[in-house]
Amino acid sequence: MSMRINPLTLDGLDQLPRHSRRCVFWEMDPSALRRSREFSDPEFEKEAWLSMVMLEWGSCGQVATLNGKPAGCALYSPPGDVPRAKLFPTSPVSPDAVLLTTMRLEPAARLDGVGPSLIQAVVSDLVRRGVRALEAFGIVRGPEDEESAGKAGHECGPAECMIEADFLEDMGFEVVAAHRRYPRLRLELDRDHGWKADVEAALEQLLIAASLTVVDIEHKSTVGAH
Repeated sequence: MSMRINPLTLDGLDQLPRHSRRCVFWEMDPSALRRSREFSDPEFEKEAWLSMVMLEWGSCGQVATLNGKPAGCALYSPPGDVPRAKLFPTSPVSPDAVLLTTMRLEPAARLDGVGPSLIQAVVSDLVRRGVRALEAFGIVRGPEDEESAGKAGHECGPAECMIEADFLEDMGFEVVAAHRRYPRLRLELDRDHGWKADVEAALEQLLIAASLTVVDIEHKSTVGAH
């Protein structure tokens, strides 16, 4: 299986996962989103926001493909460009940090190490640009999130559009503003921080889990054949 990760470009928006092309959870003020729901096109709004950030700040995303098909993406930007970033109980984002808003994986990519690889690509980009830290608002999931995801998997909301706090901690982020539901986490981008080793270790664990899953499936198939 061939995985590629490339910076998001203006002519590459069609490489975003379907949900990410239409999700404006982070990019529009919630009150404005409610008022415009009947006549606004989310995909147009998302494209306009991405275009603005890329023209003013530079690439704000990393896109993963598997065998040429969209597999996942990570989106990030200065927090001042993210209306919802001001509304969390653990706001504001630190002034020296870029905000990681989106980590979206297609179902088929969740056991292929795509998530850690996207984080590594984000960090590499920001280190090259001289950014000191990467922050994110994580979500601590509860039973109600699993129920809502099963009923409305493509609707925008915290359970669908935020990054799990556990995943961020696995990637080396540390909680800097605790909250039972929406902690804010931070990854220092000092070159000596050791983020690369952390991400590579997480990637190795995911690849091992994927291999075990494949072996288990093959074993069950063999047993079933007999």
